[in-house]
Amino acid sequence: MLTTSKEVIEEIKKNSSEKARKAKAYFGINDSGSYGLTSPQMRTIAKAAGKNHALALELWETGIHEARHIATMIADKDKLTKKMMNDWLKDFNSWDIVDGCCFSLFEKSPHAWEYAIKWTSQKGEFQKRAGFSMMAGLAVHDKKATDKQFEKFFPALLRESHDERNFVKKAINWAIRQIGKRNSYLCDKSIALAEKIQAKGDPASRWIAADALRELRKYKKEGRIKNIGN
Repeated sequence: MLTTSKEVIEEIKKNSSEKARKAKAYFGINDSGSYGLTSPQMRTIAKAAGKNHALALELWETGIHEARHIATMIADKDKLTKKMMNDWLKDFNSWDIVDGCCFSLFEKSPHAWEYAIKWTSQKGEFQKRAGFSMMAGLAVHDKKATDKQFEKFFPALLRESHDERNFVKKAINWAIRQIGKRNSYLCDKSIALAEKIQAKGDPASRWIAADALRELRKYKKEGRIKNIGN
């Protein structure tokens, strides 16, 4: 059982790999403060620590890349506050931290739906990505959410599609595709949204729309759209 940040960091260092750290950089992961651990290695450490919100807060403050990933895995969703979520948001500096945090933790918060929209107005690339990553995560994992809840995301997806930054436009595309795969109604709505985005004509919008339309039309033709929500 790992109970202190010192013990967790020792485990991180014990599993350190320079080769793996360099490999992360190849995929656009910020390797600053990284020891090159794999996801299975971090999950093993998180399992040894167990749910421990106080420890999660300490690990996040270390600034160590893997420590922050582990923090998202052991934090208590029931103890999330708006302040904590916004404080961690400010620290996002790599797409994998954004997605890991949003998928493992933030999307489970009662504030997730609010921030999925609100954060899309952030100026920072990773801070803005967080909003769209949250949308994608909710589309995949929240089986009880209604179609109307997802339609509320559409204005932000349309408004921000001109953003040419790599990790923003990829997240917008991701959110549209995941929403569209929930059911036939949302598929048609997402296709219509992508067509509106495409009509904006700027390079980022055209890329986002073309990829989303290609996948959603293919899934619809092949009968692969799910039947989640209403």
